[in-house]
Amino acid sequence: MSSIAWYSEKVQSHHLERLAVVYVRQSTLQQVLDHQESTRIQYGLVERAIELGWQPERVLTIDEDLGKSGSSAEGRSGFQRLVSEVGMNHVGLILGVEMSRLARCSKDWHQLLEICGLFGTLIADLDGVYDPGQYNDRLLLGLKGTMSEAELHILKQRMVQGKRNKAKRGELGFGVPIGYIRRPSGEICFDPDEQAQTVVKLIFRKFEELGTLNAVLRYLVKHHIQVGVRATTGLNKGELEWRRPNRPTLQNLLKNPSYTGAYAYGRKQIDPRRQKAGHPGTGRVVKPAEEWLVLIKDHHAAYISWERYQQHQAQLKANQARANELGHARSGSALLAGLLVCGRCGQRMSVQYHQPPCQHRYICGRERADYGGQLCQSLSGPCLDDYITQQALAALKPAALELSLTAAQHLEADRQALDQLWQQRLERAAFEADRAQRHYQLVEPENRLVARQLAQAWETKLQIQQQLKEDYERFCVEQPKQLSDSGQTTCSSMGNKTTDSTTTKRRL
Repeated sequence: MSSIAWYSEKVQSHHLERLAVVYVRQSTLQQVLDHQESTRIQYGLVERAIELGWQPERVLTIDEDLGKSGSSAEGRSGFQRLVSEVGMNHVGLILGVEMSRLARCSKDWHQLLEICGLFGTLIADLDGVYDPGQYNDRLLLGLKGTMSEAELHILKQRMVQGKRNKAKRGELGFGVPIGYIRRPSGEICFDPDEQAQTVVKLIFRKFEELGTLNAVLRYLVKHHIQVGVRATTGLNKGELEWRRPNRPTLQNLLKNPSYTGAYAYGRKQIDPRRQKAGHPGTGRVVKPAEEWLVLIKDHHAAYISWERYQQHQAQLKANQARANELGHARSGSALLAGLLVCGRCGQRMSVQYHQPPCQHRYICGRERADYGGQLCQSLSGPCLDDYITQQALAALKPAALELSLTAAQHLEADRQALDQLWQQRLERAAFEADRAQRHYQLVEPENRLVARQLAQAWETKLQIQQQLKEDYERFCVEQPKQLSDSGQTTCSSMGNKTTDSTTTKRRL
């Protein structure tokens, strides 16, 4: 007689009239594959139910939660089905190898005990049969559930502490961002593809110049610039793939501290309130740099400095459309949108447009909007914008020529960067066409089945190369003409004379 039959006197006839449910669960898919003996033992509990008096057709096996953790009832359809069956008074006995198979969370475990005690459902494991309606059995079951939850906590703490210790040494592996690769030794270095590096550098440079993420995205799309991404899964794992730029990719790139050469761990941490409130995702929130668990600077090669990274984060924060942020330039005729601060209360003023006619005013309505008070003050927009424009032009007039030359230099630098990208794309297309030609030439002429396919691939590569050449010629024609060296020298001398005359007038 098995050990579970020692307590068979708790099984009554009204229990046998209902179902005996065998609950089968393994925490991960790896356990399902590697620890098959544990799964066999759980399925073997059907024989225990038959020994206790249940007919084979009255034994129900619930194995829908194989490969799912017992730390929570969310996502465990099998456990939820079990609770529903008990609540409908369909279950007389629940069998499991141990209590941790049913639940490792005290809330879920005690909820199940409450329902079982209410409907007179027995619970059995390899140690015996328990009646949740009896105080002693309920006390023992509660203790087993607490120990099961404590065991899970201890296991998690060991793993978390091990990860933190490894991260403090900068040795905890993680996926490297775009523009980097990880060598077999674990070292993080630049992507060996020059074009992939050039695109990453261009994104950072254009963000500093344009100031907004959307502007950078539009720039990349306008010039047909793609982002080189190393495939992480599939048959092409590790291969460089060129993909269309998108907002999430650019946002992750600008916010990732790895581009400063820093090793960061714990940048995103779990907020229990977001998990329990039903928020989508994992409940992870981004923490400020001073709250990161590990931060090791100069850990690997860097694209930008730490100071530039902080400036980028400040710019992204200022671009948010919030009352206490500066915001970025938006559509509309107002010149000082987001820049004007009320001299009375110190709050940022907003823009109010009136149509028709197309006029605007700067108003300070924080007191009225937040507290139901009076409008603080308002100013006419066009006259203030005209005054500010005149003052700005007057201040820039002595250096107008110098600013024009600087702007021309920026345009030329941008043109050279784009030209470099075009040359790299042309070089890549030429290489792929040459490689397709070599493949075609190496095939035996008699093997027409393979030769036709290779000829078609070669023709496709040649068409892509020709198309790129035509696009490059169009690019060269559309670019603005640059000043010659003699023209720049003449403009510089004129600027110096203007500056000298202005300085003399001021002295007089």
